[in-house]
Amino acid sequence: MHHGGIYEEEIAGKAYDTALLRRFARYVAPYRLSITAVVLLLPLVAACRLAQPWIIKLAIDSHIVTGKLAGLETIALSFFGILIAESLFSFLEVYLLQSVGQQIMSDIRSEVYRHVMRLPVSWFDRVPVGSAVTRLTSDIEVLGEMFASGIITIIGDVLLLIGIISVMLWMNLKLSLVTFSVLPVLLYVAYTFRRRMRKSFREVRARLGGLNAFLNECISGISIIQIFNRERDEEQRFSLLNASYRDANMPVIFWDASLYALVEALSSIAVALIIWYGGGEILSGAITFGVLVAFIQYIEKFFTPIRDLSAKYSVMQGAMAALERIFALLDTPENQLYTANDTLQQAVPRPPAAAVPLIEFRDVSFSYHAGNDILSNFNLTVHRGDRIAIVGESGGGKTTITRLLTRLYDIERGEILLQGINIRGLDLAEVRRRVGVVLQDPCLFAGSIEFNISLGDEQAGLRVRQAATAVGADRFIDRLPNGYNEEVRERGSNFSVGEKQLISFARAVAFDPEILVLDEATASIDSASEQMIQEGIKGLMQGRTSLVIAHRLSTIQDADRIVTIQHGIKVEEGSHAELLQSGGVYSRLYQLQFGGM
Repeated sequence: MHHGGIYEEEIAGKAYDTALLRRFARYVAPYRLSITAVVLLLPLVAACRLAQPWIIKLAIDSHIVTGKLAGLETIALSFFGILIAESLFSFLEVYLLQSVGQQIMSDIRSEVYRHVMRLPVSWFDRVPVGSAVTRLTSDIEVLGEMFASGIITIIGDVLLLIGIISVMLWMNLKLSLVTFSVLPVLLYVAYTFRRRMRKSFREVRARLGGLNAFLNECISGISIIQIFNRERDEEQRFSLLNASYRDANMPVIFWDASLYALVEALSSIAVALIIWYGGGEILSGAITFGVLVAFIQYIEKFFTPIRDLSAKYSVMQGAMAALERIFALLDTPENQLYTANDTLQQAVPRPPAAAVPLIEFRDVSFSYHAGNDILSNFNLTVHRGDRIAIVGESGGGKTTITRLLTRLYDIERGEILLQGINIRGLDLAEVRRRVGVVLQDPCLFAGSIEFNISLGDEQAGLRVRQAATAVGADRFIDRLPNGYNEEVRERGSNFSVGEKQLISFARAVAFDPEILVLDEATASIDSASEQMIQEGIKGLMQGRTSLVIAHRLSTIQDADRIVTIQHGIKVEEGSHAELLQSGGVYSRLYQLQFGGM
């Protein structure tokens, strides 16, 4: 079932609101002036709302009941003025809250994105793309809603409730105590529902992440789904995930509706108590009719924020679940790649370039999963200007070598030296500036061809056309209506596989790397394009050290050395002629590819 397995996100255990909110406060701090202004507006709004029933009481007791109409118009104008003031203060409150909420969301989104860009590649191996996107989009949107509609407005609600309780106690103690007899039940209901709704919201956020991950996967692979007639099968799988997300929302709806209904019932009971007890007090002359009307209006205003509490619980509990997920992501360590570099060799003077090999793998072992080595005691020496080919069976560790060289993963045992310096003691950006990689599956981004070659880098931007010419990409780019400004659609869907690979070749040239890694870079190119690319590669490799990983042995026969890897172990090394003569693994691979020719 697709709603299990890799699509199932872990649902966090018990969380503490205060701890999450304290951490969230760091993002609120830069906007303390705006928040202070809102906090100052809250008592003004509460005062306007508290004054309205009192003014109505005065109108009833001093004018309507007594028949004295003189001065009633002044009270009416005062009531109208208070309504205008409340509207103005409420507008300023909402505007400031919404503005600050958008700023906070922008700040958090930027921090999360920056953090995601620096996470180890191993994190992306186990986390679906849709889940990561959910945290950057809908989870953060929930936080903005919490700030604008929840956390600050609750303060205003509390002020209003305290004010109402104070005024009612001052007006008539006995009637107030009778009215507030429903409060213990209300507090118990609120506390019970809070715990249950938190658990439900965690489930909802987890299911949403799984749904997004599935959709991302299906949309990315839509051509495969259609070619193999799997539309109905995927629809069924989506239905399971969709139903799982729907079912996770049902408890939320149940508790939300139950809380609203119970609060509504308690509000009606409180009004009934006021009428029952207050009516008797009027008949005995203990209170006036205006006091009874004011009490009814105050109790309605008292239960209005309580009635909205269900919606605010939905916002707050959803935000707590989102905060758990966002902070869990931010707590994923960056130390493998982007924190302070290991100081293994930083104090050692850089040796002369001619004195040491440019690249050296010394007894390197690595595994993606503990106990299953992909590389085992791998050794390789590459001198400046060498062209080294690496061949072997699929899954034998060829691509892993390039990932370790660029520090997409860090080795577990052994050393990788770049010009005599352990790469873990070099700045990560420097390592990656010196190594250019072209992958089998070209990756293009939305934007122009020029942007896809330079990726926005100023220095690379100066070499875009030169780089395109070096690999022959200029031949098809110049025929496009907008040339280098031609827009690239999502994943480069408006270009052939060969054209996309030519653009990625040009990208590698534009960044002018010292070391060039071609990881099955010609595997997706047709014969006509391959001939053109091979011509460009010869010029590209002049003066550069290159590592070429290939299944098609015809593309690497003129390499200086060919390294054969089997089950993560280097078994052969030599020239094409030497390895054919030795009759080993390379010779057998060659016979398999060309034996029938």
